Amino acid sequence: MALQHAVSGEKIALQRSDDDIAHFTSVALAKTENMELIRLVLPKERAMPEHRVNGELTLLCLEGEIAFDAYGRTTILRPGEMLFLEGGQTHAIRANEDAVGLMTILLPAERNGGIAAVAEAGQEIA
Repeated sequence: MALQHAVSGEKIALQRSDDDIAHFTSVALAKTENMELIRLVLPKERAMPEHRVNGELTLLCLEGEIAFDAYGRTTILRPGEMLFLEGGQTHAIRANEDAVGLMTILLPAERNGGIAAVAEAGQEIA
C-alpha cells in the first residue's frame, strides 16, 4: 500500500511509535514539486551514509541527539536545534542517541525525485 502524503492544511503527527526506533525509517510526510518534508527516525549509532541531495535542506532535531557531518566538521543537534545545508553538499547523518528529526528539502525545478534511497558518496539523491 502506498504511503498517503499529507495535503495542504492537514495536521501531521511527528511522534514516533514504540517500534519505530528499532529501525531506521525515513517517511515522506508531504511532497510537492518544490518541497519534500521527511520524518527521520534514527536508532542510536545507526548512520545515513555520506550522500548529497540537489536541493537545499533543513534538519530540525525533535528528539534525541543527531550528529550531522558536512564541510569536514560535525554539528550536534539536540531537541529544538536545526541546521541549514546548501544543495549539492556532501553530508552524513547519525544518531548519538535514539533520535527523531524533521527534514525539509527544497527541490530544484529539474529534480529527479526525492530522498528515495541513500546514495554512495558523490552520488546525488534528489
